Amino acid sequence: MSAEFEETGNPFAIRASSARLDASMNVLKADETFAVVDRFGDIAPGGTGDLGLYRSGTRYLSSLAMGLDGGRPFLLSSGVRRDNSAFVADLTNPDLFDGDRLLVPRGSVHLRKQLRVTPAGLHLRLRLRSYAASAVTVHLAFLLDADFADIFEVRGMTRAARGRRHPVSPEKGGMRFVYTGLDHVVRESTVHTRPPAPHVAAQRLEFPVHLEAGKEWLMQLTVACRSSERPRLLKSPGSLPMHAGNLFALRASNEELDLWLHRSAVDLRMMTTRTRWGPYPYAGAPWFSAPFGRDGIITALEVLWLDPEPARGVLRFLAATQATTEDPDRDAEPGKILHEWRDSEMANLGEVPFGRYYGSVDATPLFVILAGAYFDRTGDRALLEEIWPNIERALAWMDTYGDRDGDGFIEYASHATRGLVHQGWKDSSDAVFHEDGSPADPPIALCEVQGYAYAARRAAADMARALGDPDLAAGLSEKADKLRERFDEAFWDPNRAFYCFALDGDKKPCRVLTSNAGHALWAGIAKRERARVLADALLGADAFCGWGVRTVAAGQKGFNPMSYHDGSVWPHDNALIAAGLSRYGHTGHAVRILTGMFDLSRFVAIRRLPELVCGFERVPGQAPTLYPLACAPQAWSSGAAFLLIQACLGIRVCAPERRVQFSRPRLPRFLEAVRIDGLRVGSAKADLLLTRRTGTVEVHVERTEGDLAVEVSRSNAVEVAP
Repeated sequence: MSAEFEETGNPFAIRASSARLDASMNVLKADETFAVVDRFGDIAPGGTGDLGLYRSGTRYLSSLAMGLDGGRPFLLSSGVRRDNSAFVADLTNPDLFDGDRLLVPRGSVHLRKQLRVTPAGLHLRLRLRSYAASAVTVHLAFLLDADFADIFEVRGMTRAARGRRHPVSPEKGGMRFVYTGLDHVVRESTVHTRPPAPHVAAQRLEFPVHLEAGKEWLMQLTVACRSSERPRLLKSPGSLPMHAGNLFALRASNEELDLWLHRSAVDLRMMTTRTRWGPYPYAGAPWFSAPFGRDGIITALEVLWLDPEPARGVLRFLAATQATTEDPDRDAEPGKILHEWRDSEMANLGEVPFGRYYGSVDATPLFVILAGAYFDRTGDRALLEEIWPNIERALAWMDTYGDRDGDGFIEYASHATRGLVHQGWKDSSDAVFHEDGSPADPPIALCEVQGYAYAARRAAADMARALGDPDLAAGLSEKADKLRERFDEAFWDPNRAFYCFALDGDKKPCRVLTSNAGHALWAGIAKRERARVLADALLGADAFCGWGVRTVAAGQKGFNPMSYHDGSVWPHDNALIAAGLSRYGHTGHAVRILTGMFDLSRFVAIRRLPELVCGFERVPGQAPTLYPLACAPQAWSSGAAFLLIQACLGIRVCAPERRVQFSRPRLPRFLEAVRIDGLRVGSAKADLLLTRRTGTVEVHVERTEGDLAVEVSRSNAVEVAP
């Protein structure tokens, strides 16, 4: 991510002076528009102040609070529908008095509120039904406001100047909020109701509602968000169909696991935005509802075996936005892959550097990895030929700008005056340190990034071979092999038996046990003889807290289970580690990680894995400790469920060879069977049923269409590519 939560001195950190008003954050999203509401379905002031209706990084509605006779109705129940199509709240009236006289006893009127978000705005539908014995009258009111705050203002930044908020313009039964930004973009929110509100005051709509016994009253409120700026990421609204995906083809015999998989699938569908280049999974809400290179790539990799379409959209988007020139203010260099794209007022003005920002050291090799994995999964030669020039430029960046001192390792050091200090996935300013807790000085070579570079060159060699360039393939393979040897020499700590976190600017190792070492397994750069020792270290008591592998193991200097990156547990991180363990044949270890993540899903709201949780030791009978301000949903946390299943099954889908391969498949004790319906491999497809037996998994091919081979390996001989 491009933001850190708890740092001092970081102007882009997400600040919070108080906790959220309630722990349940309800999110609805459609393309560039999303809403964050409380349990009542309101956008109410207080807490961290992150509730609102947002579009393209701007808050178009900062208040939408519903009152009943001067107070708040009682909440009966509420939640987002199972398919994320709407938020529904059931409410009722409290005792309503006129002085000492009770006019309407509590529970006389049922209110059902339904919210939906569309690419153009928000729709609220409200139904009141009376269960009173005689006629009653209640007074309904909506308090509205639109501050047009940039998402970075919502996160806590203070601006020297803002644009102009125009006076609120009352309209028939509604009102209009208009803001002209310093970027000369006019943004407006128009509110209409049906029936029209009979009383419209300053930012307030009032409805006296008279209900006969047993009768209903209906109203609708619509908020339309408009901007004078032409969208740069999207085609015209509705011009691209929403990608349905194939993630729903995966079913589990365990009902609770099946609910987690379904929640993950619908969240990924919701987080996916229809861009000009195809579907792109936006990173997370509320802070990261934007395209991030690293996040989009990893999310696409997590679901690739089931659904290649997100990978196609991510590859085309990132190829189109690949840097072509040097721009130190944006950490951009020719061939480098985008870190994030923001489209808000502060980004347009350069008040934050994240309009188009390239401060990721790992997105570029990850782009090449995804391209290779996508081609292996689909055999889509047309796309490979389309983006091959981008792949070549990415490889050139790795050899030049990525390795400025020519030692064979990719390092980073921010050149932007306001850019990110650390540019791996752990990008908070205190994330990279030595064993004594002292910070590591740049340029820094991260453990996992060398693994990504190795895997990228291996993948590029395979793609070059497929395109008929054996000489280039041989050269890339040779570079990868040399890097693997050099990596083992420089990063392996024989005394502590794990890969060091990083090398600092003086090539001094950061001898800290972190989850990053697990990514070396995922990338395949780790030597086989290291894998078992490393697997045991990652699943040891200091690193594995019971819910998952910590970012930093307990006992290390700087360990803090409540920190963003220095002891917390991240689902996507754990999924990559599990895939790495599976690659080296340790599917039993992968099953332990899946079990921890599954248990975590049972304790969090609506089984939605958040961005991260605190890394406290798991205590029997107690829920995990949640991290304040974590995004939920978070795309790569949702995708983690599917990569974890893949890791345990050891499954690889290879379209050019028309083959589905299972390597040492395992299932946890709580899961008897997994079904995969309609798994597509090129033009062929299959229905598969996998059932657990003592110490193994049986693979049943129930139906096939087209030419397709299904193979099962029970030994360690076969490695599963990421």
